[in-house]
Amino acid sequence: MALKLTLKPSEKFVINGAVVQNSDRRTTLVIQNRASLLREKDIMLPEDATTPMRRIYFAIMMLYLDDGAIKQHQDSFLELMSSFMNAISNAEAVAQCVHVIQQVHEKQYYKALVGCRKLFPFEEERLNYVAS
Repeated sequence: MALKLTLKPSEKFVINGAVVQNSDRRTTLVIQNRASLLREKDIMLPEDATTPMRRIYFAIMMLYLDDGAIKQHQDSFLELMSSFMNAISNAEAVAQCVHVIQQVHEKQYYKALVGCRKLFPFEEERLNYVAS
């Protein structure tokens, strides 16, 4: 099944590790085969991975984009996720973490990234509570 991608002017995206930038006009691309693709809004820079869940997100993103260092990224993901899950007791958050782990295990990395983003508000609420 093809993926239809509509890009804003100058929007960047990564496809199979290559950073591509749209020209000055809105463009629609159709990706005909399977590819690792992330839009600019889904890309996290290393310096933005500042919280435990954001570091997990970054590790999954690297699994998705950098299959040359898959073992390193898997180890990082497992260590970070294990630490995060050991620090929380909220049943819904734990269930979401388990779901993310299953998606990573099935190599459904984009879906795992979406699952991580669902945990950002949970984490932010806890970090703000601790900082208060």
